[in-house]
Amino acid sequence: MIYVQEAFAVLLANKIRSLLTITGLIIGVCAVIAIQVLGASMAGSIDGLLGGMSDNSFIIFPSQTQRNMTEAAVKLGDLQAIVNAVPSVIDGVPLGASQELVRNGHFEGRYRVSPESANPFNNLPLLYGRKIDADDVSGGMNVAVISNDAYLRLFPNGGDPTGQSIYAGPNRFLVVGVLTPPKRGFLNAGFGGAIAIPWTTYVHRYLHGDTVFAARFVASDTSKIGSSEVAVINELRKLRGKPDLQYQTFDKSQFSQGVASVFNAMTFVVAIIGAVSLLVAGIGIMNIMLVSVAERTREIGVRKAIGARRSQVLMQFFIEALALCGIGCAIGWTLGVGIGAFVNNVAIIKVTGSVVPVPWAQTIATTIIFAVVVTLAFGTYPAFRAASLDPIEALRYE
Repeated sequence: MIYVQEAFAVLLANKIRSLLTITGLIIGVCAVIAIQVLGASMAGSIDGLLGGMSDNSFIIFPSQTQRNMTEAAVKLGDLQAIVNAVPSVIDGVPLGASQELVRNGHFEGRYRVSPESANPFNNLPLLYGRKIDADDVSGGMNVAVISNDAYLRLFPNGGDPTGQSIYAGPNRFLVVGVLTPPKRGFLNAGFGGAIAIPWTTYVHRYLHGDTVFAARFVASDTSKIGSSEVAVINELRKLRGKPDLQYQTFDKSQFSQGVASVFNAMTFVVAIIGAVSLLVAGIGIMNIMLVSVAERTREIGVRKAIGARRSQVLMQFFIEALALCGIGCAIGWTLGVGIGAFVNNVAIIKVTGSVVPVPWAQTIATTIIFAVVVTLAFGTYPAFRAASLDPIEALRYE
C-alpha cells in the first residue's frame, strides 16, 4: 500500500508532465473502446434494421444483371416443387405487395397488402388476436393480420379489433390479429405489408399470372439457411433446364455479416490508430520513468544505503509506471464508453430504432489488457534500471 501512495504522490507532484505523458494512451484506448461500443450497438440492432424479419426466412430473386431475366423468373408452381425437393425447406410463398386504400368505416389509409404463410415472415409479437394459421392458408380465407400503424389509423378508438372487418380496395377481410409496434429507425427495411393475408388469398385476389418477382422460403433450422439457399437455386435451375441462371439471396445472417464486415474494417483501422497511440504513449511513459529515475538517483541511493532491497526499489518504480498506465487507460475507457454511448443513444437509435447495452465486460477487459501490456512493455526497463543502481554511485550523484 505504501508503494501505491508514494507512486501517486510522485505523479501528483508533476501533474502536467504526467498528463502529457499519458495523452497518447488516452487517445488510443478511447478510440478502441468507442469502436467496440458502436460495433456492438450496430450488430445488436439488426432486428431494428430488418423490421422483425424472422431468423429462418430467406428471399430468392433473379439477378438483375443477367440477359435471360424472363427465363429466370420464379413461377408459382416452383414453390411447392422446391418444398418437395429440398428437405430443409418447409415452406415457400410468393413475395410481393399490392398498394391499396384500406378502409374501416370512415377511417382509411393507403397500405401494402402482402402474402403471409403459417410460418410468419414477421416475428413481431402480437398485441391482439392470433397470426395466420395453416387452415387460413389451405382454405384461402379472407383474414388479415394488421400492423400497429394500420391499427392506430383504422381503429383510432382503440380496443381489440379482432372479429371486425376492413376493406382493401373492393376486398373484405376479417381482422384476426394486430402486431406490436416495431423498433423505430429511418433505415428500417420492411419486406412485408401492413395488411398480411394468407398467400393463397393473395394469389387469388392480387396476383395476375403465375410469375412472381421473388419468393420467400422458410428453412427448418437457422443453421441450414446457407445450404437451403444453394439447394433452392440449384432446383430452380433444374426446373428451368438452364444451369447458367443467376439468382440472388437475402437473409438476416447475410445482413449481419455485412454489418460485421463494415465494423471489422473500421476496427482494423482504429486498431492501427490505437496501436500507434499506444506505442507513442509507451515510449513517453518509458522516457518519463527514466527521467524520474535520473531525478531521484540520490533518493534511490539513500534508500539502498539504509537497507532497501533491490526488489523494493523495482516494485516502487514498476507501480509508478502501472499507475500512469492505469490512469491513462481509465480516462480513455471513460471517454470511449461516453462517446460510444452518446452516438448510440443520439444517432444509431434514429437509424435502427434500437439501443443495445454497452458491452461492459468486453470494454473493461480490453482496457485492463492495454494497461498491463503497456506497463510490462515500457515500464519494466526503467524500474529495472532504478533497482540496479549502485548505492555508492547513487549517493555521489549530483
